[in-house]
Amino acid sequence: MSLKNVRLEVMDFLEKDVESLIQKYLIPIETIWQPTDFLPNSESDSFFDEVREIRELSKELPYDFWVVLVGDMITEEALPTYESWLMDVEGVGQVERNGWSKWMRHWTGEENRHGDVLNKYLYLSGRVNMKEIEKTTQYLIADGFDIGTDRDPYKNFVYTSFQELATYVSHNRVAKIAKKNGNKQLAKMCQIISGDEMRHHHAYSEFVERIFKVDPSQMMMAFHDMMKLKITMPAHFLRESGNQISTAFEEFSNTAQRIGVYTSTDYVDILDKLIKRWEIDKITGLTDEAEKARDYLMKLPARMYRLSERMKIPQNSFQFKWVEPAVIR
Repeated sequence: MSLKNVRLEVMDFLEKDVESLIQKYLIPIETIWQPTDFLPNSESDSFFDEVREIRELSKELPYDFWVVLVGDMITEEALPTYESWLMDVEGVGQVERNGWSKWMRHWTGEENRHGDVLNKYLYLSGRVNMKEIEKTTQYLIADGFDIGTDRDPYKNFVYTSFQELATYVSHNRVAKIAKKNGNKQLAKMCQIISGDEMRHHHAYSEFVERIFKVDPSQMMMAFHDMMKLKITMPAHFLRESGNQISTAFEEFSNTAQRIGVYTSTDYVDILDKLIKRWEIDKITGLTDEAEKARDYLMKLPARMYRLSERMKIPQNSFQFKWVEPAVIR
């Protein structure tokens, strides 16, 4: 049987449990938070006072903070790309609407709220150039992405397990910086977004755990292949208006590292957490090839930690069109 057919068989076998996983990891629409819970009520007489408060508090946040917040928002707003990619994964029944496609649609519904609330907050803050941000977002969706997973569900679930934890780290750190600068409402907003990301991380990690139980060797190979390739961030084709895809994502990453929102050490920490979460050192019944893949993975964090210690981050802020330095201290 081909690898593709084996994966389809495994996805079909696990599909019977997806409904219970939706109940476990996703929150009903009627009870989950919505963007309006964190934004001024436009129907209220106090709306303009609340907007003025947002604008005043926003003045206390530095330039690099706004660059990171904008980059995080743009990444979240490119959700159509992520959904269309995942709905095309082998075993996800987009047409026949099986349990996996139901998961993807409901997961997308939860994720959609993140870009929505961040977008509205940035608009009300008066600190950023929304038209430039909107152009970058449209470019990112139009350019698409290639995360190296093809249509392989095993690789895609490794990717999402990693990426959801990375976004948790980023939003959580942004929340802490906002709180430190006295912006408690923005901090609370980013904190609750990070909570969603952690729930989703646990869900995708459980998908991988379940695959390890029924197809350990090929799941190990998929994990190995993704880490050898390196996890590509979803906004890696980031660009500003008038520019080709070039250094925008690199400069955004440098900014995130400079203020400690997401660093190369965090990347290795996440890898280490996944290795421990999936207990890959204890998995039995592996082929010789999969044993070699496991050995590679077990040694990888230590090697990457050494590399991360030698990395030097530029200290000068890159001038993005999204944020005017004259406005932000």
